[in-house]
Amino acid sequence: MNWVKLFNVITLSFFLFIPLTAISSVDILTVPEGFVIEEYASGLGSPRFMALSPDNFLFVTLIGEGTVVGILDMHDIEPPVKNKIGIRKFIEGLKRPHGIAFHDGYLYIGETNQIVRYKYNGFHEELGEKEIIVPDLPTKGHFTRTVSFGPEGKMYVSIGSSCNICIEEDKRRATVMRFNPDGTDGEIFATGLRNSVGLTWHPITKELWATDNGRDWLGDNLPPDEINIIQNNKDYGWPYCYGDKIADPDFNDPKRCEATIAPVVELQAHSAPLGLTFYDGAMFPDEYKGDLFVAYHGSWNRSVPTGYKVVRIKMKDGRPIGTEDFASGWMTATKKLGRPVDVLVGNSGELFVSDDLGGVIYKITTKQ
Repeated sequence: MNWVKLFNVITLSFFLFIPLTAISSVDILTVPEGFVIEEYASGLGSPRFMALSPDNFLFVTLIGEGTVVGILDMHDIEPPVKNKIGIRKFIEGLKRPHGIAFHDGYLYIGETNQIVRYKYNGFHEELGEKEIIVPDLPTKGHFTRTVSFGPEGKMYVSIGSSCNICIEEDKRRATVMRFNPDGTDGEIFATGLRNSVGLTWHPITKELWATDNGRDWLGDNLPPDEINIIQNNKDYGWPYCYGDKIADPDFNDPKRCEATIAPVVELQAHSAPLGLTFYDGAMFPDEYKGDLFVAYHGSWNRSVPTGYKVVRIKMKDGRPIGTEDFASGWMTATKKLGRPVDVLVGNSGELFVSDDLGGVIYKITTKQ
């Protein structure tokens, strides 16, 4: 990176520099032996989903602030500046921005009511004008809109339900939809997905994998939260069914469940799984290659709280074989210190974790 150019950019004052000092929670977070978790950037408000730009910068949506920021790691410049992170605010005035993706020269953002995009000209340049490519999405209820691009170049958007358990009038609710990159030719791709906040693509099979948050008020342990492999024109059950084709008691229609698709993984009820990603980096030990990491945002209505951690789902031949805690400690006996939202593999193979309660992005690396 050109230091003179960077210095000129900095003097334009669109960076806020944040010292890398530990916050109270990082000292009690636990990761497996041989790994290190540290605060990467703090004071962000409510960071949600993350994406790497074509020029390899980390971008994140700040849902409560209505902004999108990019992060400059000052360790990576020449000469390096230790213990500094530069935050550049790229977009302001958005309505609950959550999903974020780069595709074919554009930065895409999922606002709660629409999908927008901006021409991306590089980290040190201004974005293009805002384009509303999918307007008038349904609002209220589950309000996050996740955006992801498939291997064939189509845009996928998850739209959660408006309720805990109901029959939706708007057929776009509780679905994953599919569009052209410019927002045209929208169609419902899969149904019966109460709130599939996280979307990711298997690096080998090219399947779309998604988290799904189950309904409330069936007790502490029902229904299971889910990870599904999303297929075109398939029904994943909600509101009539949950888990492995189990009829919901509010409808009690077992026959309707026969044609639904069971989850590939059932998770502890009320864990609130959000972001997920397959590990395709080179930093972690070989046994982690291809495993799935999932961020548990954590329960809000369980008598004994659960979640508030990142789990590793071990994979073999493209299918799950077991689940174990990977990063935990955000929930103590008396306090919730953080709520993991998204996980993202960085350029060097590190794993980034966003936390919208603590306003932090964490970085997990291996010991050198």
